[in-house]
Amino acid sequence: MARSATALRGQILESALDLFALHGFRGASLQDIATDAGCSKASLLYHFANKDAILTELLTPAGAGLAELNGQLAALDGEEAVTRAVHGYVDLALRFRRELRILLEDLPRMASHPALGVGDLAEGLLTAMAGGSSDAEARVAAHMVLGGVFVTSAGDIDVPHEVLRDGMIRSALRTLGHDH
Repeated sequence: MARSATALRGQILESALDLFALHGFRGASLQDIATDAGCSKASLLYHFANKDAILTELLTPAGAGLAELNGQLAALDGEEAVTRAVHGYVDLALRFRRELRILLEDLPRMASHPALGVGDLAEGLLTAMAGGSSDAEARVAAHMVLGGVFVTSAGDIDVPHEVLRDGMIRSALRTLGHDH
């Protein structure tokens, strides 16, 4: 039985995500993706114009999740902003672990990818993690948490998901001075 166009498109995306996370965006060719997805390169190109189109589709949900989190944090400050920012960011980072591996492979190029819209969104998240404070120490700690969660999520830490999540949240809150 032939796969539907929707099923094939989904398989192409899944194969690309796996290969990009394993070999990097530059290290996986369209032919590699097509082979892994069980289709021809021509069939892949019917669904996606190029590798950048695949990458955009893969990164768009992470960018949308970050935008949604920022929207939820916009009206908060103080302890509530810090706690909600840390929990939300850790959950997002763990949900999009493979996408973060792709970003980590070529951070300067990938961080500016339009599907993510990182600039203003990262600033909103940093502000929330600093509890709305412009204090230099709070901002430094927020930057450390932003980077630490990113790198930890993209890594291969062999612990159960809940242990990883709880440890990341506790460590982030401790770094931000909110460990009570």
